[in-house]
Amino acid sequence: MISGAAVFLRSDHGLEQGGGAAALSFGRAGVAAMPSGWVDRARAFADTVDWTPDLGARIGTADWYRGVLSCGALIAATCYMSPGFDRPVIAAVPAPLTGAAWEEARSLSISPLAWGANSGRRLAANDLVRPLAETPERPIIELAATLGSGDDVSGMLERAGIARAEAGRVARLIGNEVALSSLKPGTQFALTLGRRASRAEPRPLENLHFRARFDLNLSINRAGDGLVLDPQPIAIDNTPLRIRGLVGASLYRSARAAGAPAKAVEAYIRAIAEKVSVGRDVLANNAFDLIVERARAATGEVQLGQLLFAGLERDGKKLQLVRWERDGRNEWLDPKGVGERRGLMTMPVQGHLTSGFGSRRHPILGFVRMHNGLDIGAAYGTPVRAAMSGIVAFAGRNAGYGNFVKLTHGSGLATGYGHMSRILVQPGSRVSQGQIIGAVGSTGLSTGAHLHYELWRNGAPINPASMSFTTVAQLSGEALSRFKARVASLLAVQPDSQ
Repeated sequence: MISGAAVFLRSDHGLEQGGGAAALSFGRAGVAAMPSGWVDRARAFADTVDWTPDLGARIGTADWYRGVLSCGALIAATCYMSPGFDRPVIAAVPAPLTGAAWEEARSLSISPLAWGANSGRRLAANDLVRPLAETPERPIIELAATLGSGDDVSGMLERAGIARAEAGRVARLIGNEVALSSLKPGTQFALTLGRRASRAEPRPLENLHFRARFDLNLSINRAGDGLVLDPQPIAIDNTPLRIRGLVGASLYRSARAAGAPAKAVEAYIRAIAEKVSVGRDVLANNAFDLIVERARAATGEVQLGQLLFAGLERDGKKLQLVRWERDGRNEWLDPKGVGERRGLMTMPVQGHLTSGFGSRRHPILGFVRMHNGLDIGAAYGTPVRAAMSGIVAFAGRNAGYGNFVKLTHGSGLATGYGHMSRILVQPGSRVSQGQIIGAVGSTGLSTGAHLHYELWRNGAPINPASMSFTTVAQLSGEALSRFKARVASLLAVQPDSQ
């Protein structure tokens, strides 16, 4: 018996652990026995040698050559013990299954369904089995249909298997609750079709369910021989989303990281850029403040809308701008209802000035007459944009102007765009500043691709180049009261807790 000796045992993970007396209690020897005899020594040596090293590593070493010899020896032994390449090995081949044995084996096999295999043990057909003339139909069918782009509800339902007359009744029921044109492409309809009298008839509609609006689910159910519409309003919480935080290294990235949607952040930067230089005046320790439209449905969905409030706090000074719609135009006003309109006019096309406003000799007619606008040379097909937001008063062919568009902007202002190759707006439609209304061309009395751009005030032509000015908007009366109430409600919104 060994006492006082430290004994180390090798654990399952290849680590040595101190055993001591505890190791002796398991009956392990304190000192490993040395191998005696040439057989034991050979075994001990063989255990320490790697006979099958990786031949892709350490090429050219002694271990690698030993591995090559081991591989060659194994191949040689295999060839020596093989019966030869010209002597086939004869084995017994089972007889093919037939009759009941084949039927039973086929029912238990795993093979493509095209071969008629099925799962589970079954009995083969006997004299009591009578073949069916036709497969019985399921009593009901549940399926989903999607409203495609340019599709109508009745056509979609007909493709799903509903009779034309019944599809028309369903479309009329839906139209009594919501405008069919307001249903967006991609709307999902869940349908349940019932049992039919014969295969020659379409299945009757038993139930239809879909999300008609963000705040409304619609169901149509069969009641006797008729269909009944069941509107299911969804409760909506319209509390706006308020997000605040520090600007940090990047105003855009910090606002996005705080949870503001990309379009709202872009609108925020554009709004405050009218008051401060974002690159020079906005510092890392400044605080941003955004309020965005948000609608939360009781079913869990959330919709985010446009930016309502843009705030910036820097050096103790607060910049606060509130979105306000007036005369069909969105403006950014301070809490007192005052706002600036900077640079109302923008160039309608990117190009170079070829002819200015005033008297000139007409390049085609040859005599001197008044040129009531600017000619801007640009490549054929270059987009033409609205210089200001307004309404399309005219869009079409106009004698020497060729393809011509006239926009009215309020306050007696109107603009005209001539010689375009194509027109992309309709009379009576509303366009926003910068919206594409056509393309540069050379229609009418024109010597080359360019845009003729005119500006009128109260019907009299004026030089468009003189319109780079800033105006001040001031609310008053009832509009000012409503605006202040809106400001108070927005500032009362608490920052989002998420």
